[in-house]
Amino acid sequence: MLEALGWGLLASSSLVIGALLAIWLHLSLRLIALIMAFGAGVLISAVAFDLIEEAAEKSSGDGWVAMGLFLGCGVFFGGDRLISGLGGADRKDADGDQEGGSPLAIVLGTVLDGIPESMVIGLTIFEGGAVGAAYLAAVFISNLPEAISSTTGLASSGWKNSRILGMWVGIAGVSGLASVAGYGLFQDSSPGTVAFVLAFAAGAILTMLANTMMPEAYERGGKLVGVVTTLGFSVAFAIHSIG
Repeated sequence: MLEALGWGLLASSSLVIGALLAIWLHLSLRLIALIMAFGAGVLISAVAFDLIEEAAEKSSGDGWVAMGLFLGCGVFFGGDRLISGLGGADRKDADGDQEGGSPLAIVLGTVLDGIPESMVIGLTIFEGGAVGAAYLAAVFISNLPEAISSTTGLASSGWKNSRILGMWVGIAGVSGLASVAGYGLFQDSSPGTVAFVLAFAAGAILTMLANTMMPEAYERGGKLVGVVTTLGFSVAFAIHSIG
């Protein structure tokens, strides 16, 4: 369990690193958009090769993968709409549009974005005795642009740096606990249930990418976003192949 906590905290530590980079370097909106595109490509690769492929191998063809995929999509979609209505719709915006949103909704939305990824880390440790290097790298890399973009927007909307960093440290802690939950909750689960959980996370992550990261990246980065997304996918696939 401590191992799950440690790996979960390691993966989510990039949220704090990304926030510090945004505070110290003052990156341009276009560069932030391209970094987000790279992170999106990394996560797409992780969904395809570390979640869905693994889920399909564990499933006996009884529909667990399809159910998990669409339920994960539905839960994230519903949660995202609820949080958007509460004022957290612009949590990843780098332009400062968070100013009119609810701080609590912004925090809840960011937690919602990261929980599925973190739970899978703990689950993979239980299943194989060690976390998959490719998936861990994918989560770590993809967290950077999310934190950079959100931090830039929050700072522009008037949030103090100490408040921003406190938020990311807290979210990193929640992500670590989510990894522990993924390790502990499914110890007596059947392969079908594990397949369902992996597919659930995949559906939630894909919906998050399509609803938040990719539109924001394209709005600021233009057509080059497609090239950088492909690059991110290729790098993550290479890590997966080596691992």
